Amino acid sequence: MPPSRSLFAAAAMALVLLAGCDPQRISELEPGRSTEVDVRDRFGVPDNVWDAGGGVRTFEYNRQPAGQTNYMIDIGADGRLVAVRQVLTPENFARIQGGMDMAEVRRLLGKPAKVTPFDLKQEIHHDWRYLDGPNTPMVFTVVTDRGMRVLRTESGPDPAAPQNAGGGR
Repeated sequence: MPPSRSLFAAAAMALVLLAGCDPQRISELEPGRSTEVDVRDRFGVPDNVWDAGGGVRTFEYNRQPAGQTNYMIDIGADGRLVAVRQVLTPENFARIQGGMDMAEVRRLLGKPAKVTPFDLKQEIHHDWRYLDGPNTPMVFTVVTDRGMRVLRTESGPDPAAPQNAGGGR
């Protein structure tokens, strides 16, 4: 295996192992009691910090492309944990509507696993890997125009998942 591929494989495996620890880390946190320091001790530096208004900040902990979850952790103005949410859910996918700006989508779902431009169609596909039920690997796709406005959404089997090999894009 070429060095770059082996490094990528090692990084992907580390992300999978890291994501496997998330339920334990979450169980150690208690809304109203745990602090920002507690969250950072368990999850590390957030991938992004969003201003949620009223002094609340949302920490994004992205598990893409190797994982199938993205966490948004709200920290109140008092520095205490408000909520932990896994955002790659059918309820959040249903909130994505035609005409939305991609920045709004990114705020709801976190960073996508993959972004693919289709120049001839003048479209960009933004893919998030997720689980439908306990063990059905899927991909949720937001299709935007070049102005980064949502045209449509799609969902289908994850072609990278071993049980789905040979299907999809």
